[in-house]
Amino acid sequence: MQVIELILKDEAATIEFGEDLALALKAGDCLALSGDLGAGKSTLARAFLRAMADDAELEVPSPTFTLVQSYYLRTPVSHFDLYRLADVSELDELGFDEALSDGICLVEWPENALAALPKSRLTATFSHLGDGRTVTITGEAAALARIERSLAIRTFLKQRGHGNAKRRHLSGDASARAYEHIRMPGEPIRILMDSARHKAGPILQDGKYYQQLAHIAEDVIPFVAVAHDIRTKGFCAPDIYEADLDAGILLIEDLGSEDILDAKGQPIAERYLESVRVLAHLHAQPVTRDISLGAVIHHIPDFDRTAMKIETSLLLDWYLPWKRGEKASDAERHGYFAVWDQLIDLLASSEKKLLLRDFHSPNIIWRGDRSSFERIGIIDFQDSMIGPTAYDVASISQDARVTIEPGLRDAMLSLYCTERHALGLFDEATFRRDWHLMSAQRNCKLVGIWVRLMQRDGKPSYMKHMPRTFSYLEVALRHEALAPLRDWCIKAGIL
Repeated sequence: MQVIELILKDEAATIEFGEDLALALKAGDCLALSGDLGAGKSTLARAFLRAMADDAELEVPSPTFTLVQSYYLRTPVSHFDLYRLADVSELDELGFDEALSDGICLVEWPENALAALPKSRLTATFSHLGDGRTVTITGEAAALARIERSLAIRTFLKQRGHGNAKRRHLSGDASARAYEHIRMPGEPIRILMDSARHKAGPILQDGKYYQQLAHIAEDVIPFVAVAHDIRTKGFCAPDIYEADLDAGILLIEDLGSEDILDAKGQPIAERYLESVRVLAHLHAQPVTRDISLGAVIHHIPDFDRTAMKIETSLLLDWYLPWKRGEKASDAERHGYFAVWDQLIDLLASSEKKLLLRDFHSPNIIWRGDRSSFERIGIIDFQDSMIGPTAYDVASISQDARVTIEPGLRDAMLSLYCTERHALGLFDEATFRRDWHLMSAQRNCKLVGIWVRLMQRDGKPSYMKHMPRTFSYLEVALRHEALAPLRDWCIKAGIL
C-alpha cells in the first residue's frame, strides 16, 4: 500500500495542507480523518471547506450533534462527524451514499462505521508531535497521486519564494490541464498551470500513439515557446514568471477574466471581429519554426496529412459507433480516408502560417481597457502548428462552444480578408475554399471528441455541443470541393 507521510509543525501548516487537499480531491472521494481529540482533524476540515468555498470567513460548525453538514460548493462536500453514531445503519439515513455519488465526503471518527465506508477511501491518520502533528495518508494509488501532485505544486511555490500563497481552483478543461489562482499579499493575482507530461497511449500506427500522430503537446515546452513567439511579434499572450518544464508547472500572468461573450453566453460581435483582426495580423507574420528557450529548442510541427487524418478518424472511431450502434465497415473506412486524401491534396499550394489551433471563446480574454492587439488575450496555444491559416478562422467563426449566426460569420470572414489584402498578397479564393475544408476537418474531429469525452472521460456535458457541430459541418460541406465528403456522410447515414 502506498503511503504519504507529512509533518505539520503547527496549526498554520495544517491549514495549508487542508487548502492543498482542496485542489486534489474530486467528486467520489471519501477522506476519513482519524486521530485523537485535538489532533487537527477539524482544523483540516475547516480549512478544506473554506478553500473549496473560496471564503475565509465561511462558518463551519462542528457536525458532532447533527452528524452531517452539507456544503453546496463547486464540488458538493458533506462533512460527517460519526463520534455520536449509534449504529452503522444510521449512515444510510444520513444520505452518505448519495453524498458520495456526486460530491466529496469528509468523515471524522470513521472508526465508528468502518464497515460502511468505501474500501477505496483515503485515510488521514493524525498523531501529536510536540506543538504540531504528523499525518499519514493511505489509499488507492490514483487518489494519492493527486495529493502528491498538489503537494509538489506547493513545493514549487515555496522554492520560488511564494510559499505563503493562497491557492484557489480556477478551472479545468477538456484536457488533463488544471489552473489555479495564486494570491500573494500586495501582488497581482497570478495563474498556475498544472500540466503534467502526457502518458503514452495505445499505439495506433507507425509505432506512435495519438498525441504523437496528431502533434499534440506532451509537455509545457510548446506553451512556453509559443507564448514567447507571440509576445515577441507584438501580440498578447501570458508572460511566464516561473517554470518547471520537467514537472509541467508554470506560474503565468493573469490576463483577466472577461471573455468575448455577453452575460447570457452569446457572442459579442465587436469582440469576435477584433479577435479576427488579430488573427489576420498574426497570420501575416513570418513563421518562426524553431524557438529557443535557452538549452531547449522547440520545433513547431506541421499540421500535416498524418495529423489531419488521425483527427478526422475520431468520427469513425467514436461518433459513428455511438450514432449507429456498430463500427464503420472496412469499406467505409477506406472510402472515408480516400476522400480525405483527395481533400488534403488540395492544400498543397495553400498559405501556411502559425496556427493557434483552439482559437475560440474559452481561450480568448477581452481586455477592453487596452488598445490595438493588447485587447485580445490569447491563452491556449500549446498545440500550435504550421498549417493552412483558414483553420484558425474556421475555429473562431464556427465557435464550438457557442452558436455563431451566419451574419456574424460572414462579417468575420469579410474582415479577415480585407485585413489580409491590406497587409500584402493574399489569395482570397483559395482561402475561402480552405475555410470550408478546414471547417469540415475540425468538425469531423469534434463530433468524435464529444462522444469520447462522454464515454471514456466521464464528461457528458460536452454532448450539448453536438447539434451545433453538425450544423457547422453542413455549412462546410456546401463548397463544391467538399462534395465527395458530403456524399460519403449521406451514404453513411450521418447527414
